[in-house]
Amino acid sequence: MRRVPVPDPLARDYILLGLRIDRHVPGIVDGYYGPADLKADVDLEGLQSPQQLVADAAELLARIDGEAGDPVRASWLAGQLRALHTQAQALAGVDRPYEALAAELFDWTPLRRDEAVFEDAAAEIDRLLPGADSVADRLAAWDDRFAVPPDRILAVGEWLVATFRDRVAESIGLPDDEAIRLRLVRNQPWTGYNWYDGGRRSRFEINTDLPMRAWDLVHVAAHEAYPGHHAEHAWKEAELVDRLGRLEASVLLVNTPESLISEGLADLGHELVSPPESEPDLLVEVYARAGLPLAAEPAAARDAAERTVALAPHRRRLTESRVNAALMRHADWVPHDEVQDFLERVGRFAPSVAAKRLEFIEHPLWRQYVFVYHEGEALLRRWLHAVPPADRPARFGRLLREQLGPSAILAELGETSVRAS
Repeated sequence: MRRVPVPDPLARDYILLGLRIDRHVPGIVDGYYGPADLKADVDLEGLQSPQQLVADAAELLARIDGEAGDPVRASWLAGQLRALHTQAQALAGVDRPYEALAAELFDWTPLRRDEAVFEDAAAEIDRLLPGADSVADRLAAWDDRFAVPPDRILAVGEWLVATFRDRVAESIGLPDDEAIRLRLVRNQPWTGYNWYDGGRRSRFEINTDLPMRAWDLVHVAAHEAYPGHHAEHAWKEAELVDRLGRLEASVLLVNTPESLISEGLADLGHELVSPPESEPDLLVEVYARAGLPLAAEPAAARDAAERTVALAPHRRRLTESRVNAALMRHADWVPHDEVQDFLERVGRFAPSVAAKRLEFIEHPLWRQYVFVYHEGEALLRRWLHAVPPADRPARFGRLLREQLGPSAILAELGETSVRAS
């Protein structure tokens, strides 16, 4: 049986605050593997008032300098507690503008993209996928060629997870006795999700509401498993909780600065396990394992894989239209249908995909969260690429093992702004 360390008073009260806020907003606690008695106490006690939660968060913030014992830990806890204080204030009726709320939650101010960025990306896609139809229609037709049959998704996903696990074990390392299991689900607003259960164990779910393309399956495996969420949580349990006794890491909290780091590193991890120069080889293998018709024609499969890799950075640019869409919907109060049209027209999403992206943007829990993917990756990409390629796996490993918030990353870059670039 796994032995959970005893938390110090600061970690204990931080955990209790997160668990108590989650009773008001279920889902704020994304995972918990700390002392079971703390969770039981919160489940059995009366619901704490929002005003009490505000006071508790403020009191914890005032205790950090005297109790954290380490400046890195203190900085991380301060960012997390400011976010929890803001969430408690929202429960107490304190209203903030949408962008200001995001800045308080994530220690980061989202940046509205110039639509010229999307048009430039569309122009590059037009060059790579020439034709008479619209760019959106050409992309949809292109994607149809790579939809993995539903009965093959699980097997191909498991192979990708195992492949990426081996690559991460070799380049970065993994803690002992970690494991992950994969399953398919339906009717969710997200594409993939990692549920961390503690004991170095995760459940990785893939949502099959929409067709799963080969490249998307590669990305979601890297994001949710290795070197993304599972690797991060397993390492932080091993290093922060078990070795250093920092029990605050045993509660995973949504809509806090750790979300921006976690989603950013998970997106960025794709390039570590499947860099662009070798990804065509991986994609050709995925086509074969998925039983796609073009796998029977090696030259066509190779051309498709190379073009998919060439398209990827421009498609990622188009997905940043979700940031503008969220700001339109919640800061500018643009109606649902107009935002859906924006995602289709500017983001070049197929209607069904745009609807799924908007479902996430409008979800009560995720309406702020939409920023953390693009903003987190952009920040961490600058930080990772500030060192030579040979040093990047070790630097990325720090994200998996250390308590690094957005402000700490900016400080290492020699910057102070918390605004996206």
